[in-house]
Amino acid sequence: MSLNSPDQERIVELNEAQLAERPGDDAAHERLARALFALGHLEEAERHAADAVRLDPDEARYRELLAQVLAARGAHRDAAAEFARLAQRDPRQIAWTLAEASARLEGAELAASVEAARRAARLAPDNADAQLTLARGLTQVGDGPAALQAATRAADLRPGDPAPREALADALWLNDRPTAAFAVYRELAGGSARDAAARVTAKARTLYRQRSDGAGRAITSVGFLFTIALRRGWLRLK
Repeated sequence: MSLNSPDQERIVELNEAQLAERPGDDAAHERLARALFALGHLEEAERHAADAVRLDPDEARYRELLAQVLAARGAHRDAAAEFARLAQRDPRQIAWTLAEASARLEGAELAASVEAARRAARLAPDNADAQLTLARGLTQVGDGPAALQAATRAADLRPGDPAPREALADALWLNDRPTAAFAVYRELAGGSARDAAARVTAKARTLYRQRSDGAGRAITSVGFLFTIALRRGWLRLK
């Protein structure tokens, strides 16, 4: 059950009082960090999560919380380092390795992201998230054949999910298969959530502009017209 803002604010008050009485209470720091995180007070949440880690460095829950706060704050490299420490303790917990890979990708540590994703994919080759994360990293580093292989595997493992389909389209584009890539973008643009639809529409627009003649490029110059034409299936790449 999720808590609303007044509940979280009450948690903050109670645990601040607890820490005033017992400054070394790591559990109170954790509870306070989680409440502040939920309220969007990221710098304060980071400070209390770091205090919990300092007081009990072996508690994985505290390090995971700190890594999540760091990632939310945009400190992706620091978040990746925390997730990596957790993954080293228990490599079987691939969620931490995948979180490390994603954070390194966000932090532009592309080679390190691919290496972490490969570790996860080796541990769980039938894990769609592992294949998807690997595909995204490989696409960023420009390894077209390997990216296509991973993206295809992710899409096969999770056929109803648009995220692997988008990764597949990105890999097809990288492998100089624009017609196939555009067809996937067109399909996703009409059926995805708003943010995802806007993202794949932008990709389709760029691809169409690159591969079209003057008339085709003219369509891409008017954003809302291109969006309508794309979603209604009027546009094709040869």
